Amino acid sequence: MTVPHPLDNPVLSSLTGPHARFAERCGNVLRYPVDVCPFLALPDEPGEADWTDAARLAGPGGWLPLAAPRFQPPAGWKVMMIGEGFQMTGDHLDVTADPEAAPLGPADVPEMLELTARTKPGPFLPRTIEMGTYLGIRRDGKLVAMAGERLHPAGWTEISAVCTDEAWRGQGLAARLILALGAEIRARGEIPFLHALTTNPAIGLYEKLGFRNRRALLFAAPRVPEAW
Repeated sequence: MTVPHPLDNPVLSSLTGPHARFAERCGNVLRYPVDVCPFLALPDEPGEADWTDAARLAGPGGWLPLAAPRFQPPAGWKVMMIGEGFQMTGDHLDVTADPEAAPLGPADVPEMLELTARTKPGPFLPRTIEMGTYLGIRRDGKLVAMAGERLHPAGWTEISAVCTDEAWRGQGLAARLILALGAEIRARGEIPFLHALTTNPAIGLYEKLGFRNRRALLFAAPRVPEAW
């Protein structure tokens, strides 16, 4: 029997592993609290009962954000396509600590929410900071760049919410934060990875830093019918 790789179903691996404290469960379907992370985890080969449990978790009209190579929701469910993307691993990332990359905490969340709202790196919610370490760089006291840890399958940590204020782009701040986070992840004996839409212009930067494409993914959100 082939043992699945932790990154084959990273949300499920996270919620049944290091992030089990966050897990909300119905049957074999798990999700994060909606103010922590939007993702939901289905079994590798979901059946009708699993989709029913997912609908119970989300409720009528609820969205089920998924990142998977493929999936087939029940007939009559609408699917909002977010886009095609890559899962990239940083096994050979040349990590380095950065003295200017300061840890961010609960008091910084309002600024973090403002920065991510402007730069749109992906979902960042009021409690997302609880998922792992977040680092930021300030200029004149203002948070201008940040990056942090999101999914946490055993032995791996996802780097996410990488963003820089438009006025401070082109100075390598995002790269410095990625490498600084990578240093913290490696210090725990883990390997960094990330997800990116194929349209993300930062993919070139990720490849330059040492990330390599592991597999293609589809990012989409099936919607539970209102009449369910």
